[in-house]
Amino acid sequence: MFKIKVRTDKKSYPVYLGQGIMESIGPVMSRCLPARPVLVVSDRNVAPHYAEKCLKSLQLGGFKPFLEVLEGGEEDKSLMAASGLYERLLKTGLDRHSAIVALGGGVIGDLAGFVAATYLRGVPYVQVPTTLLAMVDSSIGGKVAVNHPLGKNLIGAFYQPALVVGDVDALKTLPGRELNAGLAELVKYGIIRDKKLFEQLESLIQSVPPEDWLLKIDSRQLLKFIIRAVLIKGEIVYFDEKEKNLRRILNFGHTFGHALESATRYAYYLHGEAVACGMAMEARLAALQEILDRVSQQRIISLIKQLDLPRPPAGLSVNAVMKALSYDKKKEGEELIFVLPAGIGKVLMYKAPSSSLVEKVVEEYLRGDLF
Repeated sequence: MFKIKVRTDKKSYPVYLGQGIMESIGPVMSRCLPARPVLVVSDRNVAPHYAEKCLKSLQLGGFKPFLEVLEGGEEDKSLMAASGLYERLLKTGLDRHSAIVALGGGVIGDLAGFVAATYLRGVPYVQVPTTLLAMVDSSIGGKVAVNHPLGKNLIGAFYQPALVVGDVDALKTLPGRELNAGLAELVKYGIIRDKKLFEQLESLIQSVPPEDWLLKIDSRQLLKFIIRAVLIKGEIVYFDEKEKNLRRILNFGHTFGHALESATRYAYYLHGEAVACGMAMEARLAALQEILDRVSQQRIISLIKQLDLPRPPAGLSVNAVMKALSYDKKKEGEELIFVLPAGIGKVLMYKAPSSSLVEKVVEEYLRGDLF
């Protein structure tokens, strides 16, 4: 079991990563939280695999766990779903010394974290990510939110977890599509911060077809990638918890990606897929702005292409994507902000590119010209 300490100005918390550590959640959690009632929030895909194991471990740690299983998917990242959890918490009698455990992927983690941040003005919560994307991104750093019909993550807070426990063995039950979505997030870390990581992923992903990842990926190698990603994110969060400067680089791929999700009503793309498409689009925009050389653009897009992403849905229009972009939460006034690669391992913030170039990139993507 590996332990990484994530630090902010006001708080620090441990991130435990390893193989077969799901059964240790209760004893590990008892080191930092009192033995009180806890609500475990999961979804119908994850709960059959891991809920019983998680509940038994919590009991072993002295906790009194209750389970709430949601349908899952972006539809559950809503104020309506949050209201349902508030009601369950109140009826169960959990007080401000109790805790919430998020057992699942990014949707469950974001929703449970948002509820923890707002229930009784804040109760502790623990992230137990079961997807690669959640392990390397959403479970770390304390960004919690729900969606609004006009945009993704528009209602939220910065609220750090008390603990994160990531068991790489949980990834064995992931569908290939979910794993590829998480691999896109690892690629993102390579592009924004770590050229060596990008090159390692480039070599590995190009040698193993996407459909064979679940069979051929080495868990120990994947764990090393996860640890590297968590260290990168932990360092960024330490210097900029509230996304005022450095942390904004983590939004690479998200400006276009969130617009694609919103324009398709969160029903077509997995989050990681949308961000991967957004990374390719932002690499293209960087090349059109002469920020990124064409060779690097091609390497980035070629690697992303290997992730077996879905084609743009029929009927999705440039106007729909541009309208969704107008509601992006990272805007400053009326000006869109993009994170654009200036090379592999380096990105910069770019404000208000010409709308004609943005539309050109959207058109190229929708026509299938990028990949």
